[in-house]
Amino acid sequence: QSCCVNQQSPVNGETNQERLTRLEGDKESLVLQVSVLTDQVEAQGVKISDLESSLEEHQHKLNSTEEMLQQELLSRTSLESQKLNLMGEVSYLKLKLVDMEEKQFHGVERQHKAEELQRLKTGMETLLVANDEKVSRRLSKVTINLFFSLGLVVRFLNIMYSMSMKSNTVLSSRIRRTQSGGLQGEDLEPNQFRRGGLRATAGPRLTRTPESGSTVRDMNTPFSQWTREQVCGWLEDYGLGQYVNLTRQWVDSGQTLLSARPQDFEKEMGINHPLHRKKLQLALRGFSTKALEKSSELDHIWVTRWLDDIGLPQYKDQFHEGRVDGRMLQYLTVNDLLFLKVTSQLHHLSIKCAIHVLHVNKFNPHCLRRRPGEERNPSPSEVIQWSNHRVMEWLRAVDLAEYAPNLRGSGVHGGLIILELRFSSETLAMLLNIPPQKTLLRRHLATAFTALVGTQASLEKREYANATGHAPLTTAAKVRPKKLGFTHFSHLRKRRPDDLADYICPIDSGGLSAMNGFSHLPYAGVRGLSPILDREPERREQVGPKS
Repeated sequence: QSCCVNQQSPVNGETNQERLTRLEGDKESLVLQVSVLTDQVEAQGVKISDLESSLEEHQHKLNSTEEMLQQELLSRTSLESQKLNLMGEVSYLKLKLVDMEEKQFHGVERQHKAEELQRLKTGMETLLVANDEKVSRRLSKVTINLFFSLGLVVRFLNIMYSMSMKSNTVLSSRIRRTQSGGLQGEDLEPNQFRRGGLRATAGPRLTRTPESGSTVRDMNTPFSQWTREQVCGWLEDYGLGQYVNLTRQWVDSGQTLLSARPQDFEKEMGINHPLHRKKLQLALRGFSTKALEKSSELDHIWVTRWLDDIGLPQYKDQFHEGRVDGRMLQYLTVNDLLFLKVTSQLHHLSIKCAIHVLHVNKFNPHCLRRRPGEERNPSPSEVIQWSNHRVMEWLRAVDLAEYAPNLRGSGVHGGLIILELRFSSETLAMLLNIPPQKTLLRRHLATAFTALVGTQASLEKREYANATGHAPLTTAAKVRPKKLGFTHFSHLRKRRPDDLADYICPIDSGGLSAMNGFSHLPYAGVRGLSPILDREPERREQVGPKS
C-alpha cells in the first residue's frame, strides 16, 4: 500500500500520468521539428548543389574570359608594336621624302637655270645670225655700189683715153682687161653675193665645258684636284645643296675649300648655320688626313632614325635641319646640343650613353636591338644595346604594360640603363609616372630592374646613390652653357680649337673623367664592352708606381 501511495503521489504538483502525457506531446513535437528540419536540410542541400554547379559554371566562364582577355592583351601589344614600327617607318619615309624633295627642288632649280641658259644661248645665236644676215646684206649693197662706181670710173677713163690719145692702145687694152675682171656693177646681182668661210661677228658660244657637266667623282683622285662642278655635286650629296650657287661662284677646285679659313665659309659660301660649318670642316679634315672613320658612312637621315631608337624623337626636326650625321655625332659637344635645343640633363646623358654604344660597336648602324630576341636572361652586354622600344617590350614582359607608353620621348634605352650609375629603379619609376604610394608596384619594378642589370651593377648603383654629394636624376634638371671667366680669355689665343671642345662622349679615355655629369666609370660588368674602359685600370696601375 505504501508503494501504491508513492506512485500516485504528485511530483512537483504533477502526477506521473500527466508527466507522461506531457513528455509524449514533447516527443511528437520534437519528431515533427526533426522532420521539418530534415526537409529543410534536404532543401538546403539541393540549393548547395545548385550553387556548386553554378559556381563551377561561372568559374569556367571566368577562366575562358581571362584567356580571351590575355589574348586581347597580346593582340593589343602586337598591334601597338606594329603601330610603333609603322610610325617609325612613316617618320623615316617623311624625312626621306623631305630630303628627296629638297634634292628635287635643287634639281629643278638647276634644270630651270640650264633651260634659261639654253634659251639665252638660242637667243644669242638667233641674234648673231640676224646680225650676220643684216651685215651680209649691208656688205652686199656696199660692195655692189662700190663695184658700180668702179665701173663708171673705168668707163670714164676709157673715154678720156680714147679721145685724148690714139696711141695709147696699150693703156686702153689694160683698162679693158681690168673691165673683164668682173668689177662691173651690172654683172653682179645681190642674190649672187655669198659670205666667206669666216664670220667677223662670231663670238664665244654659251656652252658648258665638258667637265662642267660631269659630277662623277673618282675617290682615288685627291680632293684638292676636284673640279668646281665635282665639289658642287659633292655638296649636294652631302646635304649642303643650298650653298651650291655661291660655292660655284667662289670655288675653283677642291683646294679652295681645303685652304680656306672657317670665316671664309660664312663670307664666301653664306653658311651661317654653325653646325653646317662644322659638318663641312669635319669632312674637309677627313679629306686632309685621309683618315677612314666608320662614322662618316652614317648620313643625317640615319641619325633621325637613331633618335627614334634612343627614345628622343622630339629632336628630329632640329637634327635634320642641322644636317647632323654620324661623324658629327662623334664630335658632338655640349654647346652643339644646346644649339639643337636639347637642354634636359637626362637627355644629354641619354645621347652621351648612346654615342658611347656607337663607339663600342664601331658605329655599326644596326647595333641597336629593336625586337625581343630569344634571350631569357639577357646579360648587360645585351641590355646595353636595347633600343627604347625594346625597353618598353621588357616592361610588358614584367607585367607593367600599362606604364610602357610613358617611356616615349624619355630618352631611356639600354645604354642609359647600364652605363649611367645614377639611373636606378626609382628613376625609372619616376619616368613611368608610377605614384609613390604604390609601394608594392615600385617594389616589383625594383626587383625586375635588379634582375635586368645584374647584382654587380645594382650594388654599384646603390653605393653611388649612398655616396655623399649624390644628386639624383630628375626630369627638371637643365644643362646650361659654361661661362668663361675673365682669366680664361688670355689663354684662348694660345689654345687650339680642339682643346676647347667639350665633347659629349670623348673619344680618348682621358676625357671620360671630364664629361659633364659622367664623372665615374661604368661598373666592371660592362668594361669588357669598351677597349677604352679596359685600358683604364692598366693605365692607373702603370701610373701608380711611377708617382
